[in-house]
Amino acid sequence: MMRIVIDQPVEELVPHQGRMRLLDRVLEGDADSLLAEVTVREDSLFYADGVVGGWVGIEYMAQAVAAWAGWHARKRGGTPRVGFLLGTRRYECSRPTFKPGETLRIEVHRQFSADNGLGQFDCTLRIGTEQVATAALTVYEPQPGQDLGRGNTDG
Repeated sequence: MMRIVIDQPVEELVPHQGRMRLLDRVLEGDADSLLAEVTVREDSLFYADGVVGGWVGIEYMAQAVAAWAGWHARKRGGTPRVGFLLGTRRYECSRPTFKPGETLRIEVHRQFSADNGLGQFDCTLRIGTEQVATAALTVYEPQPGQDLGRGNTDG
């Protein structure tokens, strides 16, 4: 499938605001995948002791999935909605930390998505040509109007 350049700012594609928005750029995508970038900065919400922990890679991946969903919502005339990272079958990262100034490329590829909002994405994180992390993320995007309240409060 041919990828196209995505020329929308990341703020228009993900529902995250302020310091919770971690991605810097969305580069390209197609019906099933998206490529995004983030440059590790000292003002990152997760910056501590001169680095960002390698475990944050999973959140970079989750936000790239959110950008994929937001991009497709915009193409349909909708708006990006908050979704949920339900979990991962695996997260493997060869680096314990990411250093300020490093640019990470995050690629997500949809394995499946269902009408009920459940989906799974294979994700890869690279620094330059080096693959540093992989994961399979299970995500959930509530449907418009779906009540996510407390459920039964009868007792």
